[in-house]
Amino acid sequence: MNGAHWHLVVNHLPIIFPIVGVIVMITGLISKSEAVKRTAFMIFILGALASIAAMTTGEGAEEIVEKINGVTENYIESHEETAETFALLSYILGSISLLGLWASFKQKTFSNIIAIVTLVFAFVVLFFGKQTGTTGGEIRHTEIRSGNSIPAIENNNDEKDKDD
Repeated sequence: MNGAHWHLVVNHLPIIFPIVGVIVMITGLISKSEAVKRTAFMIFILGALASIAAMTTGEGAEEIVEKINGVTENYIESHEETAETFALLSYILGSISLLGLWASFKQKTFSNIIAIVTLVFAFVVLFFGKQTGTTGGEIRHTEIRSGNSIPAIENNNDEKDKDD
């Protein structure tokens, strides 16, 4: 497997983990279950670790993709910039989650506040995750590029014309 393959294997995880983490954290806050909130914190930490893997494999993918016709440096640079922001925010979310996990285990009074802050920050991370995923997709998927209009395919019924 080359660098592009590895990047494709891991690049969805930093987006998927926070989505799952948000659902689990909301469930934990509603049910007032420390165990469920701790699970959400762990999921956010896994998301931060997955971001490290995605960022590490990104350079190898870039080397491969730069050689493909139709892929411009603009799309790669746009994706790289949004990915760096997303990764940084994912690392911060993982750090806040570590603090939240510690506060939960130590039964600190501010544990619930950290859970709420983590949830709100996770939504910010998800926004940047969406941006990163979109810019990454635009590198190879011309159909999702902004300003791209794909003309409708005309249906030529030559067979029908021959019968008439």
